[in-house]
Amino acid sequence: RDTEMLDYDEVEKLALEHKPKLIIAGASAYPRIIDFERFRYIADKVGAKFLVDMAHTAGIIAARLHPDPIPHADVVTATTQKTLRGPRGGFILCKQELASVIDDAVYPGTQGGPLMHAIAAKAVCFFEAMQPDFITYQQSILTNAKILASELQRYGFRIVSGGTDNHLALVDLTSKGITGRDAESALESAHILVNRNAIPFDPKPPRIASGIRVGSPAVTTRGFGPEEMKRTAFWISDVLSHLDDEHTITKTRQEVVEMCQHFPTP
Repeated sequence: RDTEMLDYDEVEKLALEHKPKLIIAGASAYPRIIDFERFRYIADKVGAKFLVDMAHTAGIIAARLHPDPIPHADVVTATTQKTLRGPRGGFILCKQELASVIDDAVYPGTQGGPLMHAIAAKAVCFFEAMQPDFITYQQSILTNAKILASELQRYGFRIVSGGTDNHLALVDLTSKGITGRDAESALESAHILVNRNAIPFDPKPPRIASGIRVGSPAVTTRGFGPEEMKRTAFWISDVLSHLDDEHTITKTRQEVVEMCQHFPTP
């Protein structure tokens, strides 16, 4: 609760208490590095299988800028459309002894015929992830996320856990008296896309939420660098400080469009 980071001692305590058959490590809004080795230790201690969901960080891990879960996990799942920058879809990696049972569970258990165009797009995605410039791209994602988080802090916003180690930051809006839902709507009107997101121990329901989640992969793909991230942080702050001011939203929207014209989607 104090650090807003994973409490591995508490995870171990709960595992010893409940003796789960499967422990899953993964997150959609956790901005810090996950200690997969510690999770493996806990899983072994209670005789559990260990699954890692690296959907959000697969690209960062592929670039070897984050710890690799594969040596520690029995199963690893991921999507291809997030930091891997591929088509909408996913993949499963597992130990050999689990391959047959997982294959049977996926098809015909839960999935129909394969989409060959999506498989071809995944092949291109994986090929791009093997290129040297993919590492540069992931490094820029991390740098841009840190700049965005630190600039928002400078404008008086509280960042959950105090910062970020990956591609996203979770912004607590409680002190601003704004809900995540209202912030999401206002920023979308200004052509800045974020999503409402619950914060740790959030008193508000998820459909309203006390925070927003911001990320850097899409704008990094467009070519945004440090100065553009600083400008983005200013826009976010300006809109959220003038939530009902249509002039501010219109002005910001025009500036966002102008900047994006200088950084078109590749």
